[in-house]
Amino acid sequence: MRLEPLRRSHIRACVEIERMLFAGDGPWSAHAFHAELDAGGYYLAALDDDDRLVGYGGLAVVGRPGDWETGLHTIAVHPDHQGAGVGTALLRALLARADELSAAVFLEVRTDNDVAITLYERHGFERVGVRRRYYQPSGADAYTMVRPARRTQEVAG
Repeated sequence: MRLEPLRRSHIRACVEIERMLFAGDGPWSAHAFHAELDAGGYYLAALDDDDRLVGYGGLAVVGRPGDWETGLHTIAVHPDHQGAGVGTALLRALLARADELSAAVFLEVRTDNDVAITLYERHGFERVGVRRRYYQPSGADAYTMVRPARRTQEVAG
């Protein structure tokens, strides 16, 4: 498995994974992915040895130099590849980008997604709030989580 920048040619496979994983919570459309790339989001594709998309993740970056903030918009892994470290690799790569910017990272995660919550907590995220009925149309609640800004020197040390 390797990571590379998400390209428009990957979007069809992203939409298929979205429909598998998030059917009850408004999976992203191709238009949504195009909009994220157009907005300059930092998106990565996880590809297998046959160049098939097995996962993706995205980080929005807002602010200006010295005052950056990031939002983890999505991490998704094809069901056939879950539990193999793809999500962890994507998260670490996205966090490395945030660290380059010395930016805090915010995210929302379903309160019943124990696997994701554990992954995020292992990587320094803390729960800071609950967003009631955040996911639609299911009405599921989400935790808001944050990982404070880190400088790349702190990560290396």
